[in-house]
Amino acid sequence: MYKLTLLRHGESEWNKKNLFTGWTDVPLSENGIQEAIKAGQRLKENGFQFDLAFVSYLKRSLHTLWLTLDVLNQLWIPWEKSWKLNERHYGALQGLNKKEMAEKYGDDQVHLWRRGYSTKPPLLDNNDKRFPGNQRMYNALKKDELPLGESLEDTVKRFLPYWNNSIVPEINKGKQIIISAHGNSLRALVKHLESISDEDISSVEIPTGRPLIYELNENLEAENKYYL
Repeated sequence: MYKLTLLRHGESEWNKKNLFTGWTDVPLSENGIQEAIKAGQRLKENGFQFDLAFVSYLKRSLHTLWLTLDVLNQLWIPWEKSWKLNERHYGALQGLNKKEMAEKYGDDQVHLWRRGYSTKPPLLDNNDKRFPGNQRMYNALKKDELPLGESLEDTVKRFLPYWNNSIVPEINKGKQIIISAHGNSLRALVKHLESISDEDISSVEIPTGRPLIYELNENLEAENKYYL
């Protein structure tokens, strides 16, 4: 039996403001900082020790991981950063208020943008400053890897190859792994681990700053899960 720890970043400043965030690199709120510290305390109280961390490029997940591991006195472990763990890219919705979009386009449309498995948000233009191709941190990405906007299905397609090629081999070596990422990138993994249908994944919500522990069998299928 393997244990895997998933940690959605603490509340960000844009979570607090109810804005679509996506790949926008926003910091943790004061509450989010405390959530990350409490995550570390919960893990410490339960005796968790890690060998390796995987984390997205975005500062809210990086800061969450730093604060959590600092409490555990485990900042020394290796970190592997990957844009493939980034949040779902919300395209032209990024920076817009969710409530205001619901008032403009209707609750059903916004629900589809947020929760529809295959529904993409309105897409960016290549010249938009929010397009990752215009940001230095993504200079190494190929043209077909730079999203103009993503559905959850798109997020699954970029996450799972990374899971299979980079994370699974480390789990199979017996390493204790923590993944610090985002609501939708973690939902992509949860969908895979629990074999959740395209329809049912829409109702899955992962809270900020709460360690989610999976116990996986030898085939890396979820046998048990719980929050600390």
